Amino acid sequence: MRRFKQQLPAVEAERILRNSKCCVMAVSGDDGFPYAVPVNYVYDGTAIFIHSAAQGHKIDALKRNPKCSLCIVDKDDVIPEEFTSYFRSVIVFGKAHFVETTDEKIAALRLLGDKYSPGIDPEAEIARFIKTVCIVRIDIKSVTGKEAIELTRERNHDKAYL
Repeated sequence: MRRFKQQLPAVEAERILRNSKCCVMAVSGDDGFPYAVPVNYVYDGTAIFIHSAAQGHKIDALKRNPKCSLCIVDKDDVIPEEFTSYFRSVIVFGKAHFVETTDEKIAALRLLGDKYSPGIDPEAEIARFIKTVCIVRIDIKSVTGKEAIELTRERNHDKAYL
C-alpha cells in the first residue's frame, strides 16, 4: 500500500469484513474486460462465501479464472467544503472455489441466513433452493484496509487521550 499511514489495523479490517452487508466482486470478464458486480457475502473468519445462480457472467468468469477481488466500503462521506471524502474500505484478494457438497452448501447458507435474516429460521428456504443455488467460497490471499487520512488522524488523536 502506497499510503501506509492510512492502513487500517487488522482488527478494524476484520470488523469491516464481519459487519458490512455488501461488497463489489471483481473478476476477469469477457474479452479481457474486468467485470465488477455487487454481492452479499458472509465472512466466517477464514473465507468469504457468496451465493449465486448457477449460471451467469460472474460464474462463467470464475470458471475461467478463479482469481477475484472484493471491495467492501465501510464509510464514504463526501465533505464538499474540503473537496474530499472521508472513506474507510477493505480490499480482499482471493481465489474462488465452487462448493460442491450439500453439507458445505447448507453450512454457508446458514451463515448467510444468520447474517441477513437474524432470528429467522432459514431451513425451509435452504431446502427450497439447495439443489439450484451456487455457493462460492473465496479463499483469502490478502486483506488490506485503508481510510482517509483525516480519519487516521482522528483515530490517532483518540488514542492519545486513552
